[in-house]
Amino acid sequence: MTTRLVLHPLTPAEAAYVAEGSPGPDALWAPDYPNDGDRAGARHFLEHCADTGNPQPFGAYEIRLREDGHAIGGVGFHGVPDDQGQVTIGYGLIPAMRGKGYASEALRALLELARAAGVASVKGDADLDNVASQHVMAAAGMRFTGEDDRLRYFRIDWTAGSEAAGEGGATATEEATGSDPSPQVSARRPS
Repeated sequence: MTTRLVLHPLTPAEAAYVAEGSPGPDALWAPDYPNDGDRAGARHFLEHCADTGNPQPFGAYEIRLREDGHAIGGVGFHGVPDDQGQVTIGYGLIPAMRGKGYASEALRALLELARAAGVASVKGDADLDNVASQHVMAAAGMRFTGEDDRLRYFRIDWTAGSEAAGEGGATATEEATGSDPSPQVSARRPS
């Protein structure tokens, strides 16, 4: 939970409704939610659940407004940390909610969750022309690490004893990851 948002961990049943684009019996969805990116993220989460079980806390989250509980987007991990303690993230909001700082707020909360769970590094990427999403990652404390002909890459690493993400304890790698991009889809829709 943040000042303005709730990151609600999706259950497989809830994710199925999102993937179908059809609200469940108790769902409160803002107009235009879910969008194509939300549906694709829910399908990916369901595939992961079918293959290896529910990965929570390293799964999908619905971004909800605290004031009324309406879902306005999604944020989450693309699976459990790898053997080096790295995870990849993705996020997105419906168009009416962009430009209000919600994506950065949600991403900061997700980064804090990852750090508290012992993750060593979080990666993300955005299309070259998706400047808004690049700003979201930078605002959340992630650092630019490189680019290729399609994507810009961002990352945050934590050192032992560091403070929460975005409070100065986070260090970013300066190596370019553009030559070895993550095969997972991340923040490729406007934020």
